Amino acid sequence: MIQAPAQAAWHCQVLVVGAGPAGGELARNLAHSGLDVLLVDRLPDLGLSAFSSAALPLEAVAEFCLPSQVVASRWRGWQLVGPGDQPREWWSAEPLGAVLDFGALRQWLASEAQGWGARVELGWRAMACRQDRNGAITELVDGRGARRQVRSGWVVDATGERRCLIGEPRLPRDPLVSGLGVEWLLQVEPQLWATWADRLSFFLGSRWVGQGYGWVFPMAHGRLKLGVCRLQGGEADSLLPLGRELGQLLRFCGLEQAQVLDRHGGRIRSTVGRRDVHCRGRILALGDAVSTANLLGGEGIRHAFRSARVLAPLLLQACRRGDASHLHTYPALLRRSLGWRWSLSGRLARRTWLGLAPGGRGDGRLERLLRGLETARAEDLSALLFHYRFERYGLKALPYLLGWR
Repeated sequence: MIQAPAQAAWHCQVLVVGAGPAGGELARNLAHSGLDVLLVDRLPDLGLSAFSSAALPLEAVAEFCLPSQVVASRWRGWQLVGPGDQPREWWSAEPLGAVLDFGALRQWLASEAQGWGARVELGWRAMACRQDRNGAITELVDGRGARRQVRSGWVVDATGERRCLIGEPRLPRDPLVSGLGVEWLLQVEPQLWATWADRLSFFLGSRWVGQGYGWVFPMAHGRLKLGVCRLQGGEADSLLPLGRELGQLLRFCGLEQAQVLDRHGGRIRSTVGRRDVHCRGRILALGDAVSTANLLGGEGIRHAFRSARVLAPLLLQACRRGDASHLHTYPALLRRSLGWRWSLSGRLARRTWLGLAPGGRGDGRLERLLRGLETARAEDLSALLFHYRFERYGLKALPYLLGWR
């Protein structure tokens, strides 16, 4: 097969590879500060492959200045079903959070970056990057085999768990925990939609998904997201298919006749201790490429945004002053931003999800924990699952966290 000839190189100060929340947020911040930024993504349309349940607390919408166009719905309650069929509910009088339209979020971030002067090129996949004294040269290829070279001062790997440029972490004491998820976007009748509106619903226990969980989230009126995810220590490629679990959840929720608007799936791969490589010469990584996807609830958007906001001023200083010595502080600053509870939540996630096997003790431990939380407020549950404030539960949660029961 004859390859297409390489075209003239593109030039920029910063090349950002990956236009997800991390890459898009970094690109718009750097462009807003006046840097010459090129943002590329392998997708020809950023509205495609929108695998992300995209639930986050309401204060994050204000923190990251997210517009109404990316908010699919708001919620004020939690519904946890399991380990059997019994639901538990917690409600607040006021909204607690939002579910985002992930495709609209990516498109908005790219548009914002463009509005501040960044260039956006879609349908290009990064294949390799080599460095020299003047910066880096990144090889791109599109879907037709056409090739491009990008000469830049800095390259940012925002390709998520694929870590296309920064490479795989080699941490035998802190191995990757992998997960595989499948999600369907459904169109349902208004009456059926109303039974799932205003709440985040999770299905917990091996009866639903061994080593994982399921969920139903409300989107725009008449639309729901239903999905399942399974985690394991090691690579996600060896995980069993999730079709049986997805079908079971559809039947239980009375959604098997719903119109399927989209089917998508994805992987999550994070280390619990977050000792990934953050910088390799002129290549920097952020977002899921440095394990900012939290394993407890599979949540990544807030943390991806936060990693971009930590890296942006450091990279801006390196570009303007030509002095990159301060970039060595990036991992420590990001750990500080995520907080000390981060590793505790990761250990709790590994203990909870990987322990859910039929016939095992994981279901019993989970049942006892949920029973102890029945008197909590909906706001307290949000503090636990989004901000990892385990100390609020004192003796109710401590034995579980320490593995005593």
